[in-house]
Amino acid sequence: MNDQQPKTTHFGFRDVPVADKQKLVGQVFTSVASSYDLMNDLMSFGIHRLWKRHFVAVSGVRRGDRVLDLAGGTGDIAALLKPVVGADGEIIVGDINAAMLGVGRDRMTDRGLVSGLRWTQLNAEALPFPDNSFDAVTMAFGLRNVTDKDKALADICRVLKPGGRALVLEFSRVQSELFSKLYDFHSFKVLPKLGQLFAGDADSYQYLAESIRKHPDQETLKGMMERAGFGRVDVRNLSNGIVAIHRGYKF
Repeated sequence: MNDQQPKTTHFGFRDVPVADKQKLVGQVFTSVASSYDLMNDLMSFGIHRLWKRHFVAVSGVRRGDRVLDLAGGTGDIAALLKPVVGADGEIIVGDINAAMLGVGRDRMTDRGLVSGLRWTQLNAEALPFPDNSFDAVTMAFGLRNVTDKDKALADICRVLKPGGRALVLEFSRVQSELFSKLYDFHSFKVLPKLGQLFAGDADSYQYLAESIRKHPDQETLKGMMERAGFGRVDVRNLSNGIVAIHRGYKF
């Protein structure tokens, strides 16, 4: 008789079998795809648009670069990167969730942003690209939903060209104790109710709030990136650490 328990991981505050997490996360994002902007507005008090602009502004991406935008979802980061890379550059938007990709592709097409953009359904833990393929890899608000973050970070490093950089924008550890208490109240008492009111989905918003608390803090994620092979990893807190930008280079 085999008494070994199946390996588990966290899905919000719940422990679930590793094999189940991808499906459960997929259900959440399929549910919220059509209201993704509303979700981010409710979670960030509307400031996510400024965070994303700052993220692209400090990315170091240049004209002609080839960029992989992981967890690209509804195309927010790709839309900001497109004028930066210009007609000579290319952006590949990758997401594991087909519904999110569909929303993003339709939105960008409606805005006339078609050329220089490719849309690919993929798993960040096993990127379908050769080594040394990209000048930069960006990932905004997606890493915390990846089952094996170490594996994803290592594969991001693999597909970067030497001298290329990875940039991760993610909810992180609030630095002020007082502000942290206010943020917890908003996340666990207010956000699920707003999700139910505006999107008819309290459970998904509850999971998203929980997933933020389970995500590695600033120093832990910095160490994970270094172990994955990145050098000169730096961290920039925004809004008192509600979110942080992690940047690392492949040498």
